[in-house]
Amino acid sequence: MKILFMGTPDFAIFPLSALFESGENIVGVVTQPDRPVGRKYKLTPPPVKVWATEHGIPVYQPETLKDEKFSGLLAELDPELIVVAAYGKILPRSVLDYPKFGCINVHASLLPEYRGAAPIQRAIIDGKSVTGVTIMQMDAGLDTGDILLAREVPIHERDNFETLHDRLGEAGAAALLEALGLLKEGRLTRIKQDHSKATYAAKIEKCDCLIDFSKPARDVHNHIRALSPTPLAFTRLPDGCVLKVPEAEVANDFCEEGCGSPGTVISLERGIVVACRSGAVRLLRVLPKCKCCMCAEDFVRGRRIAVGDKLS
Repeated sequence: MKILFMGTPDFAIFPLSALFESGENIVGVVTQPDRPVGRKYKLTPPPVKVWATEHGIPVYQPETLKDEKFSGLLAELDPELIVVAAYGKILPRSVLDYPKFGCINVHASLLPEYRGAAPIQRAIIDGKSVTGVTIMQMDAGLDTGDILLAREVPIHERDNFETLHDRLGEAGAAALLEALGLLKEGRLTRIKQDHSKATYAAKIEKCDCLIDFSKPARDVHNHIRALSPTPLAFTRLPDGCVLKVPEAEVANDFCEEGCGSPGTVISLERGIVVACRSGAVRLLRVLPKCKCCMCAEDFVRGRRIAVGDKLS
């Protein structure tokens, strides 16, 4: 069948690549416009555009899906199915209703849990041990459509956003191909979501990145790994400088209670050990402002930080 793919970030490359490698007829890729990135605001194409261009697939970057120009593009491409993965915009009814087989979405959670923009990070932050991917028949709501297929993916103790992101991407690609096979055979069933069990995974904002040592050590550790390697959780040194933290662990060699006031550096052995509301975390790798990422022990040797200092 003629498939139009819509996606933007790295996660979307997994299902797009799977469609391409399996020989599906991809008539085009719709992705977000190039955006300025970094301190120099360099105009940068989204990852999906780069991948599709390298593989000879036509790319379209409309500013809106609601005008006559995009309606004309749909009529020209005439897709029988639209596959969506992290596109970044809610599809209007005119797009949802166009293809013969509608629009299906690859979502990185077990719906109705973690609808929204940041399901991977929020699952780690919440300390979940299992998440998954859902292939969903899209409707006008935000991740509210019928479930076509769902597959669980475990969250390991050492997972961060990057490692879980890649495993979910691979699982989503496999689930998409399985769902397409069932669709072609006429055996794909739809299950309505239980909206009473829905949770929302809000976009990660800068304020979400500040480490709160007044929480238990396990929660602080989950927060740090959920935001690594990007956008990175951060704290502030006694002199006010920002210190980003790509990697940490629960400091199991310190007791759960009585470690000290939250945010206080209580040891510099094998890293920077910081007291939390209960227990402590050991910062293993850090990223000082205007510096490269380094192990915490190197940072300790090269900068004056002492036991008793307060991180805020």
